[in-house]
Amino acid sequence: MAKSSFLDSKVRGYILEHTVREPAVLGELRRETAQLANAGMQISPDQGQFMALLVQMLGVKRYLEIGTFTGYSSLAVALAMPAEGRLICCDVSETWTAVARRYWTSAGVAGRIELKIAPALQTLDALLAAGEAGRFDFAFIDADKTAHEDYYERCLQLVRRGGLIGVDNSLWGGSVADPADHSPDTIAIRALNDKLKSDERVSISLLAVGDGLMLALKR
Repeated sequence: MAKSSFLDSKVRGYILEHTVREPAVLGELRRETAQLANAGMQISPDQGQFMALLVQMLGVKRYLEIGTFTGYSSLAVALAMPAEGRLICCDVSETWTAVARRYWTSAGVAGRIELKIAPALQTLDALLAAGEAGRFDFAFIDADKTAHEDYYERCLQLVRRGGLIGVDNSLWGGSVADPADHSPDTIAIRALNDKLKSDERVSISLLAVGDGLMLALKR
């Protein structure tokens, strides 16, 4: 499970104890995913709850996700959306998303979720070609970091004015602030953070939630 590198463990424990209202099905999914070698790719329960709150605040009915893994973020969002809400989830792994499908079914939301197993840019370009620009309320980007800027540009077209884009791992364990770190992922995350700082198309806030969550509200 991804967890914040920026909080004292006691403070983090306090936050989890006093704010997180994790539905049983999400807890089951989180615990199963924790047994996987790639468990660190799963968002934390406090981040999932924060995303659910954003969904409720914005009245999100159409959600787009790039990078679904075992489905925790999509399930947290689906449970917070109204019955008419619809989600499109993009991933390339049949194995990981098989877990997601199982929990979507268990939670009774599978009928609202369309899973696209294909390279995400291919799916996003197809959505744009199909006239879906401006039709999504919320997009969440949590996939291969070196492609995050390309995902962001597509999502900026796909969300409506007043819609929200969330970019996960925007602090990357603090590596973005380490001038000695020149890994491709860190460089890509820094570049997108720098771009968003001066992008007048959006209003932004970078939060130390989970591994860093950049929020961009389309103007």
